Amino acid sequence: MSTESLEIAQSLYERGKAAFENGQYRQAVENLEKANALLTRNTGLGGEVGIWLVTAYEAAGRSPEAIAICQQLRKHPNQETRLQAKQLVYILQAPKLKRPKEWLTEIPDLTALSDNESNIKITVQPKKSASVQKPVEPEYVDLSQVNTRDNRFIWIALITIGLIISYLIWLGFSTSID
Repeated sequence: MSTESLEIAQSLYERGKAAFENGQYRQAVENLEKANALLTRNTGLGGEVGIWLVTAYEAAGRSPEAIAICQQLRKHPNQETRLQAKQLVYILQAPKLKRPKEWLTEIPDLTALSDNESNIKITVQPKKSASVQKPVEPEYVDLSQVNTRDNRFIWIALITIGLIISYLIWLGFSTSID
């Protein structure tokens, strides 16, 4: 592989990562696919590009391609790349959990609006829950009902602690004299 194609692959890789981080998944996939085609897959950079391509495919909704590349990367010579590929395959093949409809927010499709209708402001109001919770009020305690008499346990515990400390001090002095 020539240094020129390596530089081109590195540049495409960096552009693909930047596009991915900006949410431009289609562009990220295009750049990462081009970089992947230029690189030898058994190199460290080839493994990195492959891992990024897997995440870009998944973000773009192309899970089968992501899983296929992960399966290939599980045999990569670089141990870290193999480990990441194994973890990603595990995640990608995990069953998808269904989310309750109330967890999702629908975004209206505005592509059908003409130019003069695009000035319409849309406001979204949160759904009101069926049960409205009242603020929690602190619970007040009637001090006349509280038992404030001395507790014998506290005195017994204090005396016991004092005796133990005295014994330890006495033991320390008696061993230093011998």
